[in-house]
This record gives sequence, structure tokens and C-alpha cells, in this order.
Amino acid sequence: MPDQKPPRLAAGELETLLALMQYQRDSLVRKVAGLDDAAARRSPVDSGTSLLWLIKHMASAEITWMLRRFAGQDVVVPDDTPQPGDTLDAAIQFYRATWERVDGVAFKAVSLDEPCRQPDGPPVNLRWVLAHLLEETARHAGHADILGELIDGRTGR
Repeated sequence: MPDQKPPRLAAGELETLLALMQYQRDSLVRKVAGLDDAAARRSPVDSGTSLLWLIKHMASAEITWMLRRFAGQDVVVPDDTPQPGDTLDAAIQFYRATWERVDGVAFKAVSLDEPCRQPDGPPVNLRWVLAHLLEETARHAGHADILGELIDGRTGR
């Protein structure tokens, strides 16, 4: 897999955070592209982490942080545990649909200083939420790099 370089842009803080987050989202999805469901469920590490779980987990994390905590929406946070009927394609489609909802909320915000409506713990603002989701997505994209290499030898971002 050829390396994809992160976007370089001279834009505002919100646009920059979302562009870098989208790069990491796309990187995570690229790491699982073309895998069959059995490979996506496989965990070559003792923790049990699988590529399918990573995709489901990141959709759940974005819904939790942006839709529920930041926007205060009464949404169901999906379980990220892979279930017997789950497919990788369905998980990717759901994750991509989540991006649209999350980005829509972010772009409607008045300011990056806007606080979460339903904080869970100490108060945080939109800037912190987006930075947290960026670091979590990047972290899990790195996990996907390692899992993918262990499963089928793929490398690259």
C-alpha cells in the first residue's frame, strides 16, 4: 500500500483539525480495505483487538464525543463489540455515515471554545473534543497498521 501524505493547508483551526481527522479516518479505512470478514475479525494480539473492532470503536467514539457529549443529542451509542452478523463493509459504511453527522455538528458550532452540553467529567470544549478524536483516530490507525501487517503483511499508511 503506497503511503498517503497528510494534507497541508493554511486554513482556520476548525478546518485544520477536521482535515487532519479526515486524513486519519481515511487511513484507518484504507488499512482494512479489501479484507474479508474473517480477517477483519482476527486478532493476532493477546488483547483481542481486531480491525473490525477498531472501525466499530471509532464510530462509537465519534458518536459519544460529538453527538452525545458535545451536541447533547439523545442518540444511541452503538456497541463496538463485533457481533456474529457484523460485516466489515457494514461497519465501514456506518463509520463513514458517522463522519457526515459529526462534521455537520462541528461546522455548525459557534466557536471552538463552545463547551460540551453533556460533559462526562471535567468540562471540555469543542477544540478539546476534536483534538481528542484526532489523537484517538491516529492512535487506532497505528494499531491498524500493526494488525494489518500481522494478518496479511500489508504496510503503509
